[in-house]
Amino acid sequence: MIVWDLVVVGAGPAGLSAAHAAARAGVRTLVVERATHPRYKTCGGGLIGTSLAAVRGRIEVPAHDRVDRVTFTRDGRREFTRRNGSPVVTMVRREEFDDRLRAAAVAAGAQMREQVAVRAIEQDPEGVRLRLADGTTIAARTVIGADGSSGVTARHVGVRYRQVDLGLELEVPVPPAEQERWRGRLLLDWGAMPGSYAWVFPKGDRLTVGVIAGRGAGEGTRAYLREFVDRLGLTGLPAEHDSGHLTRCRAEDSPLRNGRVLVVGDAAGLLEPWSREGISFALRSGELAGAAVADGDLAGYERAVAERLTPEMRAGFRLLDLFTSRPAVFHALLATPPGWRMFVRFCQGRASFDDMLRRRPIRAALAVLDRLPAPRRPATSVHP
Repeated sequence: MIVWDLVVVGAGPAGLSAAHAAARAGVRTLVVERATHPRYKTCGGGLIGTSLAAVRGRIEVPAHDRVDRVTFTRDGRREFTRRNGSPVVTMVRREEFDDRLRAAAVAAGAQMREQVAVRAIEQDPEGVRLRLADGTTIAARTVIGADGSSGVTARHVGVRYRQVDLGLELEVPVPPAEQERWRGRLLLDWGAMPGSYAWVFPKGDRLTVGVIAGRGAGEGTRAYLREFVDRLGLTGLPAEHDSGHLTRCRAEDSPLRNGRVLVVGDAAGLLEPWSREGISFALRSGELAGAAVADGDLAGYERAVAERLTPEMRAGFRLLDLFTSRPAVFHALLATPPGWRMFVRFCQGRASFDDMLRRRPIRAALAVLDRLPAPRRPATSVHP
């Protein structure tokens, strides 16, 4: 039996970044993926500057739009729009973006096996064995799990979550008039359910329209999506894809490794808690894990996540607390020049939320808000 130096389970941005980093360093790497590229993936597909920096020099980004104008609304009202002199977010279709990452990993020396489903993981002093759906086994010295938060590797490592949300999304082909209306512009709507929001992302001849809210309010989330689509005037247009998924943010003390099995990206619960942006965390965590395998220092991956990614998640949870408890204040703050500049700096990758929340004026403002009486919550969590 071939014993691979590294087997990566899952060929999304996290897994392919890990494979690229390891293979480029000479690690004999195999990537196994249950689907076949190119494949559709439920995702907004917005790349912030941090993501663009992570893939620079590796792929040419297949952009379908570069947004420089953002509209914010709260429950469909209190609208304001801001324009920036340069792009804020780059829009991609995940089937194309991930396939470019696949090609880059293969070019670096990784091997791919698609339509391979991993059912169980076993470890012993000799290494790791992956039992597949067809009854065969793959052996490896190390495994990196990038098969999502509900995958077998997350269960094997014992990942624990602080926050779980339900996201619902439509991919809607739109006629030329709608394409022109949304070109270069995205919409973010803060919903009535605590911590919820909706979005419109333009991607050439289609729009990605979605909503996200805490798990447990499924009917309210579905109602929010129906009302949002109707408000946009898109109800009569058939969706090319109608899908949903759960996003899970890890607890800060959740494990990232069990022996010689590491988890990255969604499988590790690594994403930004307020916006639920996950691509930048997937790309960076994958690269960190691949480099740790190449260096022979698996514990170094845990240290790197704690140093580079955990502070950003901690700041995101702080913003989510404010957004959930005081959405009107949050909306009003974004409408100010400093609030808009902060949003742009985050989107362009020029500063993380952790960097911003360390600033003295922001710390002082948050301290004042913490001392105010808690606002009254609406009686129902279903969007009107």
